[in-house]
Amino acid sequence: MHSELPRVRLELCRADAVVLFDWLMSTDLDAVPIAHPAQKQAFIDLADELETQTDVLAATIEEVALAQQEVAKNMGR
Repeated sequence: MHSELPRVRLELCRADAVVLFDWLMSTDLDAVPIAHPAQKQAFIDLADELETQTDVLAATIEEVALAQQEVAKNMGR
């Protein structure tokens, strides 16, 4: 992480964090289209923050599935 840069605080519900982390960990970042290498690094930094600052790494397969259902309820609003 870039400790010399200003920080921002972002709050997510746990379900969003679990879904996002699961997606980041299962995505081939080399296949994600980017316009600049910094975008790929930002994805990696986000995954690192989710891993170290939350408990999402401990989410079970069942918890991920429940989180996906919960987050999907908000689609289309």
